[in-house]
Amino acid sequence: MAGNHVDVFDTTLRDGEQSPGVRLNMPQKLEIAHALQKIGVNIIEAGFPVSSPGDFESVNTLAREIKGVTICGLTRAVQKDIEVAAEALKPAERRRIHTGLGVSENHLQHKLKLTREQALERGVNAVKLARQYTDDIEYFMEDSGRADKEYVYQVVEAVIAAGTTVVNVPDTTGYTFPTEYHDLIKGIIDNVPNSDKAVFSCHCHNDLGMATANTLAGVVGGARQVEVTVNGIGERAGNTSLEEVVVALRIREDFFGQTTTVKTEDLLNLSQLVAQHTGMIVQRNKAVVGANAYAHSSGIHQDGVLKERSTYEIIDPHLVGAARSEIILTARSGRHGLKHRLMQLGYDFPADRFEDIYNQFLSVADTKTEVRDDDLQELVKS
Repeated sequence: MAGNHVDVFDTTLRDGEQSPGVRLNMPQKLEIAHALQKIGVNIIEAGFPVSSPGDFESVNTLAREIKGVTICGLTRAVQKDIEVAAEALKPAERRRIHTGLGVSENHLQHKLKLTREQALERGVNAVKLARQYTDDIEYFMEDSGRADKEYVYQVVEAVIAAGTTVVNVPDTTGYTFPTEYHDLIKGIIDNVPNSDKAVFSCHCHNDLGMATANTLAGVVGGARQVEVTVNGIGERAGNTSLEEVVVALRIREDFFGQTTTVKTEDLLNLSQLVAQHTGMIVQRNKAVVGANAYAHSSGIHQDGVLKERSTYEIIDPHLVGAARSEIILTARSGRHGLKHRLMQLGYDFPADRFEDIYNQFLSVADTKTEVRDDDLQELVKS
């Protein structure tokens, strides 16, 4: 489907909560959901209603409380699942039922124990049932990354004909690489006669570290929805990271030609909120929202950034809500970085005095991971 807008489908509260060790209570889910709505995501997947009373309550509460965004409930292609999801979603201003089945031979044989024909019939029937409750139906084809493409095309055509409006093409096991995933999305759009009647969605996992790259490749291939979680949390190695995809589309709009409705300046706060509630600490070198993302310790980098930020930073820290770039003083820092920090502290020394302080600084820096402001104050006094 053409267009220059990509919908952001956040599944932090469903797929993200499946991270081992994570359990969110209702006030925490509501706080995260409100933050997601405020930041401008388009769809919030609130849970899997039939799976437990708690998940039903989560979806039902978010459907009632969160306005201005589509609330989605996950189901299997099972009548009871769909009926329970429909009940949970009743209060929603905008509701979506997300149903589907596996399409790889692996899933058909070992998990579902169905023939291709049986699975296709079950999927079509699920879509038709879901259409009785809402006209916004998303169909997932689990393990698309390892499936036979001709069968995938057949499934897509049938479920769109049955009333699906969004087709989710998951790389469930994080198996594919960007060129493969791009070709999968593009192949579906090019080979399925009624592909213009639906939006195609990327849902990628990070088992081989490819989730963000695969999702962006899917956008190039024609997908116009991305399924993401805050900080990339999720089962195993996690899901595609919301902040990475959104900022990549923003920074490289020249390449992708696509926009989202996400207010990027709130990304850092959202990241910290989810980290706090889930207990999953964001690694310091995490792209976009990590503590080191806008920090420079190398003298060469510090010199470049202080002269012109864009020499080593392609993301303005303010874009994601960070206060500023940080100059971290270490044994690898140079004179320019030290002089900059001393001037911030109110000091401006003649060249010979500065050189003396710089040599003392190097001696201290060789014994510490970082030279802090109180260390510099001691150097200045000596």
